Amino acid sequence: MIASHKVLAPVFIGHEVYRHPGYTANHPLAIPRVAPVTDLCRALGWLCAGEFITSPQASAAQLEWFHAPAYVRALQQADATGVVAAEVRRLFAIGTMENPLFPGVYERAATSVGGSIRAAELALEGRIAFHPAGGTHHGRRDRASGFCYFNDPVFAILVLLRGGAGRVLYVDFDAHHGDGVQDAFEHDARVHTLSLHEHGRWPYSGAVSDTGGGRACNLPVPARFCDSELETVMRQVVLPLANHLAPDAVVVTCGADALDGDPLSSMALTNVALWSAVERVAAFAPAAVVLGGGGYNPWTVARYWTGLWGRLSGRIFPAVLPESALAVLAGLKCDLIDDEDVRREWLDTLADPPRGGKVRLEIDELCAQALAQTSNAYWNRDGEYELA
Repeated sequence: MIASHKVLAPVFIGHEVYRHPGYTANHPLAIPRVAPVTDLCRALGWLCAGEFITSPQASAAQLEWFHAPAYVRALQQADATGVVAAEVRRLFAIGTMENPLFPGVYERAATSVGGSIRAAELALEGRIAFHPAGGTHHGRRDRASGFCYFNDPVFAILVLLRGGAGRVLYVDFDAHHGDGVQDAFEHDARVHTLSLHEHGRWPYSGAVSDTGGGRACNLPVPARFCDSELETVMRQVVLPLANHLAPDAVVVTCGADALDGDPLSSMALTNVALWSAVERVAAFAPAAVVLGGGGYNPWTVARYWTGLWGRLSGRIFPAVLPESALAVLAGLKCDLIDDEDVRREWLDTLADPPRGGKVRLEIDELCAQALAQTSNAYWNRDGEYELA
């Protein structure tokens, strides 16, 4: 029996490895992301004894639950030698501009997987598990993809399935389609995926017509997608789907690149809207794993994931941030964002001001199309969900 996360306290999973420089100077991920979240949480007094769990590093044997042994060995060897042969680059997409080789890449990627494995184990015990270093949803079985070397959400789902979950719902709020997770479980009737992402954005997959193996729902939203439109999609598609699936476990990737101000997307959501969306999805199952994902503005990433932990763990948000928290935000920098474009609220608050907006006709049309595409898998003639 899976314990309910409404009973036991949430846990935050992290590791000091994320303080080490990663990627390369001109890479979008060459910014501090997880460490500032940990530092902000500590500055706010939001990580008490027993709440912070140090992530283990996944072993090679664990990585091979999903990834091809030859690929795991190739990344190990490249990291150990600092060299990527041309054939290795061609076969495994390691050492490219997209997926560069940098010192400690294997440890970092394997630790992300280990954190998601541990998160799922704790979720099965009744703890809602927050792992901001997770969410590497583009990784493929036999190659790196989209800045992702391994696919840690896949491992969270595998652990939940092995632990007794008969049905797992994966929901992805990242600005980029969760292609690697959808494809990994295309032939597994126990796993249902839903991805809300920006239309026309890399990896250029996840069309509304794409239902994977019949258990995928894709919602490619237009640029400047706003809070009011997110609420519409939640009410018309996401929450009804989650309700009628009645999953035993949920895994959520909550990418920060869907926020207004991210340099690699054109979505316009506030962190308060995404906090609410993640909380509502996590409440649908007794076991819940919440992962990070993309995000290339260090200020919006730090505020979003810190505030999300605050919401998940039931904290009271201070009216004024303490000096130690302000210092964390003031110490961030990003080559992709000019100094004059750094907004004042990014430096002295956690919560974005609520911001609605008009719900465009194309959002209602998208919801209708998504429901029509999933009808064969979920809906009966009475307009109610049937499970495939």
